[in-house]
Amino acid sequence: MELSRKVTRTAAALALATLTACGGGGLATNTPAAQQTTPATPAPPAASPAPTSPTDLESAYERVIKKVLPSTVQITTGRSLGSGIIYDTEGHIVTNAHVVGDSQEFDVTLATGGKPRKAKLVSTFPAGDLAVIKVDDTAGLTPASFGRSAGLRVGQIVLAMGNPLGFSGSVTQGIVSALGRTVSGESHQGRPGATISNAIQTSAPINPGNSGGALVDLSGKVIGIPTLAAVDPELGAAPGIGFAIPSDTATDVADQIIKNGRVVNSHRAALGVRVGTAVDTQGNPIGVVVGSVTPGSGAERAGITPGDVIRSINDKPTPTANALSQLLASLRPGDKVTVKLLHPDGSTATVNVVLGELPTS
Repeated sequence: MELSRKVTRTAAALALATLTACGGGGLATNTPAAQQTTPATPAPPAASPAPTSPTDLESAYERVIKKVLPSTVQITTGRSLGSGIIYDTEGHIVTNAHVVGDSQEFDVTLATGGKPRKAKLVSTFPAGDLAVIKVDDTAGLTPASFGRSAGLRVGQIVLAMGNPLGFSGSVTQGIVSALGRTVSGESHQGRPGATISNAIQTSAPINPGNSGGALVDLSGKVIGIPTLAAVDPELGAAPGIGFAIPSDTATDVADQIIKNGRVVNSHRAALGVRVGTAVDTQGNPIGVVVGSVTPGSGAERAGITPGDVIRSINDKPTPTANALSQLLASLRPGDKVTVKLLHPDGSTATVNVVLGELPTS
């Protein structure tokens, strides 16, 4: 992982570790790139207003909250809750994959109140921690307006809206602290956490239950989906270090799911192996051991076989499965990389691999 600290998803029912997901916080409590004819279609980059006084800034906050809050919802699965963003008037709602989990049906409550509405899963894209659900009752839905995350600048003021700790319709404020981060969420039930490339780092407080909500600029455009919060292994939660999926990625994935019922183009590089973390006799991670190789993949063509340990890619160490995922997230299908291997007999080798595309299911 890019940071020495852990990042955890802010979804309730999940323990804090690595990057904590902020989406499915428990009802009582609460880790690194299309188009449609609805208001969710990304708009061209637009400069946010530049308030010149505290009163102007306060007024700007009020305008943004009034505009965007009605487009945020609370998603309840029965075991946990998170947030979502109304994507179009047909009832589609964008959220995090870790918010929906393994559930197929949900209760959705609008920020404006009213009886919870029934919703069903359309599809998820776990590798990018995104999902789309659809409510049956579409009356009175207010779709959010999505902006272009590609136009963001470090220092821009942003607001995070969602349902932290179950407090519906909550708003926090901060700035864009950094851009282009690659972060990963904690592993869950033996599965590696999602890796988010080009993530937006923000100082706006991101708490359990915020996952899947809206990170917006002062023009009222959704420019990210709050997903992860940093946690220091020794000190615990790290306030002011949160991460959001960029809106350009979210709209691309949502449009694919709505049009095709699933993601058909991940835009993500893949080596073509299934791996786990290898450790030495003292239990220290030394690389990722290959469990299986996908037939026809770049890894197979390069001669990588089960039992091999991948030590580095392009001379960048890969001590853990998460480290490998983060490194691959910074590359593209078709890229040629150099992979250093440790064979089961103790010998080493260096091979060249042409990366494929990460499968979408």
